[in-house]
Amino acid sequence: MDPKTRKLGGSLKVPFVQELAKENPSSVPTRYIHPDKDQYPTISNGGSFHQIPVMDMQSLFSSAEEASDLELQKLHSACKECGFFQLINHGVSSSLVEKLKSEVQDFFNLPMAEKNKYGQEPGDVEGYGQAFVKSEEQKLDWADMLYMITQPEDLKRPHLFPKLPLSLRFWKLRALQFT
Repeated sequence: MDPKTRKLGGSLKVPFVQELAKENPSSVPTRYIHPDKDQYPTISNGGSFHQIPVMDMQSLFSSAEEASDLELQKLHSACKECGFFQLINHGVSSSLVEKLKSEVQDFFNLPMAEKNKYGQEPGDVEGYGQAFVKSEEQKLDWADMLYMITQPEDLKRPHLFPKLPLSLRFWKLRALQFT
C-alpha cells in the first residue's frame, strides 16, 4: 500500500448512491438511515432554526487584534460545535463560485459508466464514491462524492488528474494556484 494512502486510511468499496436510488426510488437502505438523526439541527415548525456559523475572512486577518481574536474564537467554536461554517469576504468572485458549482453538477450528471472511470481504487479514499468507509456495518451518508486531495503537498496524489473531465482539471489547477 502506498505510504501516502496510509496517512489518510483507506475505504471499503460500497454501491453508488445514485445507482441504489435508481434501483429502488421509494426506499432508502437501512445502512443509510441514522437512528440518531435528532442530534442534527433542523428547522422547527415554529419557523425558528439553527443558524449556520458565518466566518468573516477579512476579520480573521484583520490588523485589529481584538477583531481577529473574536473571529478566531467564533471559528474555533464553529469547528468544535457544528463541524462546518460559511466563509464570507474571502475574495473569490461569486461568478467563479457559480461556475465551479455548475461544473461539479455537470460531473454528477454524467452517466454512471463515465463516473465509474473516477471510482475509488481499493484501499484509497480519493475518487468517486464514499470515503472513509471502515466496516460493513458503518452507517453511510445518502450521497456520493468526488474526493481529491490538493494540499498538503506530501499527500497529493495526481493519479486522478489525467482522468478528470477537462473542465474539472481547470478547477484543480486553480486550487493548486491558490494554495
